[in-house]
Amino acid sequence: MEYVYAAMLLHKAGKEINEKNLTQVLTAAGLNVDAVRIKALVSSLAEVDIDEAIKSAPTMMAAPAAPAAAAPAEKAKPEEEKKKKEEEEKAKEEAALEGLGALFG
Repeated sequence: MEYVYAAMLLHKAGKEINEKNLTQVLTAAGLNVDAVRIKALVSSLAEVDIDEAIKSAPTMMAAPAAPAAAAPAEKAKPEEEKKKKEEEEKAKEEAALEGLGALFG
């Protein structure tokens, strides 16, 4: 997963995702670098438009807006709503991590 994070960091910084840059990022983070894994990641990302992949990821889409006027019964249970929202956010985060793993092999 560190290799994917390094690639995403390079992408965010506007740097080219290549073997040299990935090696430098991972080495700077204090990790032992596996050249085979780096080559595999670079070759698998060669034909991927990362911006488009991020935009099309279902977990990255904005959630639908809540109605402006909520029913009084819903207002009476803010703790339950808070717990629900936390569970939904956790599920979204887990799905995002799974999606990124599938995206980058």
